Amino acid sequence: MTDEPAPLSYAEFQRVDIRVGRIVGIDDFPAARKPAYKLRIDFGSEIGVKTSSAQATKYYRKEELLNRLVLAVINFPPKQIGPYMSEVLTLGVPDGEGAVVLLTPERDVPLGGRMF
Repeated sequence: MTDEPAPLSYAEFQRVDIRVGRIVGIDDFPAARKPAYKLRIDFGSEIGVKTSSAQATKYYRKEELLNRLVLAVINFPPKQIGPYMSEVLTLGVPDGEGAVVLLTPERDVPLGGRMF
């Protein structure tokens, strides 16, 4: 049995700014504790290109991730991950073994579009 999550108001949820971006650059991240990639994600002209890391190496090769649309939280403070500064949190969910499956729009949508 897991603990119930604390109730969240709709106003609190609206403060989380989740946007769609396109992965425009990807590098291996050998300094990460768990296998990961370093990503550069374009969120369009209003937000620009931001950095992120993603432990998405089980299901995705670098070539498959390039130009893929992803969802990310853009209004968390930057986080230092080893020698890399992650500016946004790329969203994913774990499979049955804990490997990351990225959250992506099922259709092509404009960069920077906000999830609601």
